[in-house]
Amino acid sequence: MAKSVTIGFILLVFYCVQFSSTAQETFDVRQHLSTVTRYEASKDIKDNAFVSNIPDQCSPIHLNLVVFPISSFVADARHGTRAPTKKRLKELETLSTRLKDILQSAKDSKKLPSWLREWSSPWKGKTKGGELISLGEDELYNLGIRVRERFQELFSDEYHPDVYQIRSSQIPRASASAVAFGMGMFSGRGKLGPGKHQAFAILSENRASDIMLRFHDCCQNYKTYRKSQEPSINKLKEPVLNEITRSLAARYELDLTIKDTSTLWFLCKQEASLLSVTNQACALFSNDEVKLLEWTDDLEMFIVKGYGNSLNYQMGVPLLEDVILSMEQAITAKEEGHAPGSYEKARLRFAHAETLVPFSCLIGLFLEGSQFDQIQREEPLKFPPKPPQKRAWRGSTVAPFGGNNILVLYSCPANNTSKYFVQVLHNEKPIPMAGCGDTDFCPFEVFKEKIGAAHLKHSYDNLCNPNLQQQSKSFMGKLMDMFGWLITGTSNNKGSQKNEL
Repeated sequence: MAKSVTIGFILLVFYCVQFSSTAQETFDVRQHLSTVTRYEASKDIKDNAFVSNIPDQCSPIHLNLVVFPISSFVADARHGTRAPTKKRLKELETLSTRLKDILQSAKDSKKLPSWLREWSSPWKGKTKGGELISLGEDELYNLGIRVRERFQELFSDEYHPDVYQIRSSQIPRASASAVAFGMGMFSGRGKLGPGKHQAFAILSENRASDIMLRFHDCCQNYKTYRKSQEPSINKLKEPVLNEITRSLAARYELDLTIKDTSTLWFLCKQEASLLSVTNQACALFSNDEVKLLEWTDDLEMFIVKGYGNSLNYQMGVPLLEDVILSMEQAITAKEEGHAPGSYEKARLRFAHAETLVPFSCLIGLFLEGSQFDQIQREEPLKFPPKPPQKRAWRGSTVAPFGGNNILVLYSCPANNTSKYFVQVLHNEKPIPMAGCGDTDFCPFEVFKEKIGAAHLKHSYDNLCNPNLQQQSKSFMGKLMDMFGWLITGTSNNKGSQKNEL
């Protein structure tokens, strides 16, 4: 009996060790880099287990895409993986000098990782930053191929800019992403060179007036709001950074500041995302510390780009209007029996995280429970819960490099309730919309009324122009004053009373 108990205990210990080891092995820091996460790493995250069910009789008739430079058939995509910006390159150069000072303060050099002594910035001497790198080109090129293969009915026509409209913001990495995507999308369809490439047009609006793809950059009220949030965001991050700084200082016996920790975390993200190096800066942090640092980045994105303020996403109404209009035009073409090649089948857009994240919020993605009702009332949502609590709002899934929304319009002639439906894919996976009963396949009229209408009642100019907003308040004040005078015979305007006296 004692022998069997001993054997059982040994097996239990072995199982626990194996389980612990497996848990450690399954943690991949490259999936915890917030919006610096590579697209391929993001696709491997298994948070979204939602399964779609599209009836067999339904066929796609239009797509919009929105991509973050890194879409649906109205599509919107972010640009692909890019190099550090010029400002960040300078910060990394400064870190190299700072590390020498830090190393001199070390009480026990044996505790220091060997790479720290030799480290210099991999981008040393680089004077330009922020461009799309070759990894990003591959991401977008392959995305173009996959989208074409998945929706062959939509991409069977010969290329024409009126059939396949491609738009990009006037930022080089976004237009480069559009080119890489288009080369994949139309590969083998043209007559140029051995690869039979197809020439295609990319349309761009002047960045100073592009309220479709750079609405955040044209919205003065948003700029003011974002600037005002910097102190409070820093204050929210401070306890986490303090805690991790103390842990790092004790672990390696170094004199570190919060700024040092923040820069080392930035270095970790750049090394892991761009170079697939995870055994240097990232190895300084424990798994739990990485999750906390990821949460601070996600929190900032939530406050200044997401559900933390209704202005963050409502300023995207021009883009939502354009998406819905393109679908209505596709329905008209279908109803009137237009010939193939005579109407638009896809509208493809390449922009930024500041485009993709608000658009995702406009259509109600990553919401839980009653949160959809809150955003309909224009109420800010509670902050994403701090680890170890689970949360839907993660930058690595909401807006990784190359992140995209694809809205596909389907014709379902045999359906008794609606002939047209909208399916939403986020990073190529079906995703439920809270405004449509947590389904990814929503009747078009319901999509317009339940999801679009609450936002489209707003005017971009009124939301973003402080002068118009002030004029509107002034007008409403005079109107209320007039009604008060009609009802009570007295005026609420103190200035008028003074003049009368």
